[in-house]
Amino acid sequence: MLFFISSPRFLSPLKLIFIPKSLFLSVSVLKMELESPTMLVLCGKSSAENELAKVLKTSNTLKLPDNAPINVVLHSENEKLESFQNDAFMIDSYMNSLSTSRIGKFLIYSPKLSSTHDVVSHNFCELPIGTACIADVQLKGKGRSKNVWESPKGCLMFSFTLQMEDGRVVPHVQYVVCLAMTEAINDVCLRNGIPPLNVRIKWPNDLYLDGLKVGGILCTSTYRSKKFNISAGIGLNVSNEKPTTCLNAVIQRLISNTYQLQREDIVTAFFNKFENFYDIFINQGFQALEELYCKTWLHSGQRVIVQEKNENHDQISENVVTIQGITTSGYLLAVSEDGQECELHPDGNSFDFLKGLVRRKLV
Repeated sequence: MLFFISSPRFLSPLKLIFIPKSLFLSVSVLKMELESPTMLVLCGKSSAENELAKVLKTSNTLKLPDNAPINVVLHSENEKLESFQNDAFMIDSYMNSLSTSRIGKFLIYSPKLSSTHDVVSHNFCELPIGTACIADVQLKGKGRSKNVWESPKGCLMFSFTLQMEDGRVVPHVQYVVCLAMTEAINDVCLRNGIPPLNVRIKWPNDLYLDGLKVGGILCTSTYRSKKFNISAGIGLNVSNEKPTTCLNAVIQRLISNTYQLQREDIVTAFFNKFENFYDIFINQGFQALEELYCKTWLHSGQRVIVQEKNENHDQISENVVTIQGITTSGYLLAVSEDGQECELHPDGNSFDFLKGLVRRKLV
């Protein structure tokens, strides 16, 4: 199909733009997928949580943004789902491996939905704290600053809920999530005789392996009834090599056998690890985890350039600083060459450790 574009004010040559037919097809397929009912499978670890699942189903309590149509089913009534979809998330395997006391015990699973983050954040008050939502495919995954997280099959995509009262420590939650995921991946590898993968944290919320991004974390919060309602979302490339790389591709390069990490093993190891770290965080503060966190991230001792505008915003100065850790408010602690401590804030999507585009605040 050809479109002719010209302007009546100029006599420039006409521009021809070719729009592939496949583009129209993919757009219409996406529209159909978004308009068709989203299946939500509810399952609990205990009988009390399974009773709650029945109540949520019969009361039609759960909603999606824009009132998108949903089809709520109970896992106990729909166990054949796992057998006819070879690549579906194995709910029974997940529940059998989960050993938490609170987090992840109530599960919402979907073969395909817009965003796991939408499900838990939109229904926060109707769900028990610690509810998890897991999907095989996301159509509109979320990243920082309204970025889209690509979510093909083979990617582990899940969100869960937390609730906190002290808003001063809420920014640190994403760091606890990142740390728990890196430790969970290592635990699964060691348990299966695989050398630990060197997954590292890129501040504030990315996971990197061999210099490429393999995961991302998004934590959002709302304040209601004197409490912060937190929705934490994680995307991790487990078996999907695109758009960057994945854990299993790196494993295949390291060892000769055909062992593959499974999404169910990683997410249960994550929740088991996170609940432990979260309790330490709440009772002792992030300082109790900071040493382990700094061993896992990419930035200890890293020198970056801080670009600052003057008061008139017409001149930019550059200063070299060295990163030393995390401040009590959750930002980067750095020291300038003259020994002055400063706090570094990300400047939207322009924050890049190669360019050092950050905002500085003296502390």
